[in-house]
Amino acid sequence: MTDQVDTIIVGAGVVGLAIAREMALAGDEIVVLEAEDAIGNGISARNSEVIHAGIYYPVGSLKAQFCRPGRDALYAFCQSHGIAHRRIGKLVVATGTDELDALDAINAMAEANGVDDLQPLDRNQANAMEPALKCAGALLSPSTGIIDSHGYMLALQGDAESNGAAIALSSPLEGGSISKDGITVRVGGADPMTLKCRKFINSAGLGAQAVATAMEGMPADTTPPLYFAKGNYFTLSGKSPFQKMIYPVPVQAGLGTHTTLDLAGQTKFGPDVQWVDSPDYVVDPNRAENFYRAIRRYWPDLADGALQPGYVGVRPKLVPQGDPRGDWDIRGPEHHGIDGVVNLFGIESPGLTASLAIAGYVAGLLEKKG
Repeated sequence: MTDQVDTIIVGAGVVGLAIAREMALAGDEIVVLEAEDAIGNGISARNSEVIHAGIYYPVGSLKAQFCRPGRDALYAFCQSHGIAHRRIGKLVVATGTDELDALDAINAMAEANGVDDLQPLDRNQANAMEPALKCAGALLSPSTGIIDSHGYMLALQGDAESNGAAIALSSPLEGGSISKDGITVRVGGADPMTLKCRKFINSAGLGAQAVATAMEGMPADTTPPLYFAKGNYFTLSGKSPFQKMIYPVPVQAGLGTHTTLDLAGQTKFGPDVQWVDSPDYVVDPNRAENFYRAIRRYWPDLADGALQPGYVGVRPKLVPQGDPRGDWDIRGPEHHGIDGVVNLFGIESPGLTASLAIAGYVAGLLEKKG
């Protein structure tokens, strides 16, 4: 016998849970399939827990479209649900006078994205905030914060389940089919089953391409390639000299080696990015030299031996190393011609910040299937 549900969501990371909550609140019968034995064990478990302001993303990109409204919705959600968070702010710093023009460009991009609260600081103003900082100037982003990401995911799960959603852990998708007769999904695990649904949402993170490929009837040319960017992070032994997060002016390959703080008071530095053929989660201690050199550009007093290997996060990229493009790819019926199906590819930072806005967008793509 094949059971029928309204909606199947693959992936119980932060975005999948946000979508489950959104659609359960709207009255859908939801089943979330998660291959792991707990929620948020993939990309969502290995992030810097930063609430991003929405500064850097190219105007018109999905990241720009969803980050700022997602940020506002996330702060409101944290307040209403008692999720631990702090608006500690961050400084985007020019380490030399040759980077001051880049700060102006960042400010202009932020304003174009609707981020209107950045505050330009000269060197003395920045040093008054952060005496240990070496810079020629900075931008203060007061809307940047930090969050207990696991607490956030538990709250999303609670809201979803309170409205009838079921989270099926240790339940990997093994395959399925999409045809004129509907959508059928084969679920593995200890209790294999077959489910039919009217709506199918692929939010499987690093596994999104594999999920799309496993669904017979999904046009192959609508699944983009997948590349893995491994971000190495080191942590600081001892107390941080900074009260705010410190981000150097972005470099061509990314945001550079920045300083973030978490709610427990730990200071983290990264990412140092490696492009790899397959995910692995081991920090190479030999990469510490790169960190010392990068951090000392804005914190020259960093002591030898103060850094230790921290953790690794792997991002699903849709373009190879060196390609300046880097947006998300959310493909609904208008992309692949299949009613009731949405695939989310390449969802990385600022996915946590934007999760509630992404959820609303995905639900909107499927409204006509309701």
